[in-house]
Amino acid sequence: MFVHTGKIFLILALVAMLGAHWALLQTVAWTAMLADNLHSGSFCEAVTKTFDGEHPCPLCRAIAAGKKSENKSATVPATLKMEFPPLKAHFVLVAPPQFQLLPAENFSAKSLAQKPLLQPPRGFFV
Repeated sequence: MFVHTGKIFLILALVAMLGAHWALLQTVAWTAMLADNLHSGSFCEAVTKTFDGEHPCPLCRAIAAGKKSENKSATVPATLKMEFPPLKAHFVLVAPPQFQLLPAENFSAKSLAQKPLLQPPRGFFV
């Protein structure tokens, strides 16, 4: 139950982050405009009036204003950007005082191909 709800919230967050909510609202606005325009004329006139951009409905104006305000707030002013101080030119790693290298292991194919200590039981496989 909680996993399913979490997935739904994740999908809604991704949709909002990518701006798909504006596309959904614009689709609703165009559908409403097309339905309103169909009452006053033919289908071709209704489609032309809906998508020409010269006759926006109040919802289309609100969507355009919302997109415009969202784009303005997306930029970060230069004074708020994080700046890190420059690092020293020389960076040296020092080993601890009780450091010793271990001998290299022999991982050749001959050393790995050893016979097992016990033979497998034959009764199950015959």
